[in-house]
Amino acid sequence: MIELTKLNGKRFVLNAELIETIETTPDAVITLTTDKKYVVKESKDEIILKVLHYKSKINLLTTGRPNNDCMPFKSEGKCT
Repeated sequence: MIELTKLNGKRFVLNAELIETIETTPDAVITLTTDKKYVVKESKDEIILKVLHYKSKINLLTTGRPNNDCMPFKSEGKCT
């Protein structure tokens, strides 16, 4: 699950496993596998980093090891 912000400022939590596409129009539009769409304040890159962070947490919980997919961002402080 990732926390995002609707354009009206309301925060909500989205199931990252359901994300099918992220478009920039210029706002970020997230389309889920259910065809539901969300327009959010976060940029496409911010959403991707949130998903990577979420996935790395899931991997750590299930395997006890960090997710190496997140490692390139460690040095930039983006994936903690």
